[in-house]
Amino acid sequence: MSNDDRNERHKKAMQRRKEIVDEKIAQAQTERGVFIVITGNGKGKTSSAIGTAVRSLGHGFKVGLIQFIKGTQATGEVLYLQDDPNLYLHQMKTGFTWETQNRDADIAAARETWSHALPLLSNPDIHLVVLDEITYMLKYGYLSIEEVLPAIMNRPAHQSVIVTGRAAHRDLLENADTVSEINPLKHAFEAGIKAQVGIEW
Repeated sequence: MSNDDRNERHKKAMQRRKEIVDEKIAQAQTERGVFIVITGNGKGKTSSAIGTAVRSLGHGFKVGLIQFIKGTQATGEVLYLQDDPNLYLHQMKTGFTWETQNRDADIAAARETWSHALPLLSNPDIHLVVLDEITYMLKYGYLSIEEVLPAIMNRPAHQSVIVTGRAAHRDLLENADTVSEINPLKHAFEAGIKAQVGIEW
């Protein structure tokens, strides 16, 4: 096949692809916020959510970032974003549950942190709410799906929500508009490589 023939085939293929994409764009007419779940055992769930938060902040929107589990170390994203006037940030600050080893204290901390999320989920001025690692609060029974899911589903119509964490509750998956599952193929930690500042936190 000549280079001219290859170029012509490529052009026709891209024209067909453009027609398909343009048709999907034309059909997508609903304007409202979306509910996104980012789950799975792979690395990058929080990083993905933070990236979307940065995207919203870049457009001048107000963002609420509520972090469960994490919070005992100064993560790079928090250091960078904490002074943004459009960001509301709250961290549970108890660290990982295997470190605390105190269920009653963890439940109290989860409920206190959830109390910071609830006003955001009813505030029409907040464009995006990130509930980072909240799936663990549901898995361990610190919070109930009966209180969390309605708060998400009854939020202002234009507000978007991102939930992150492993083992997302099936009701979250069923009600989400977008679900991404991040699965690990390899991880440096499993090869004995220490967690890196600026990469893992």
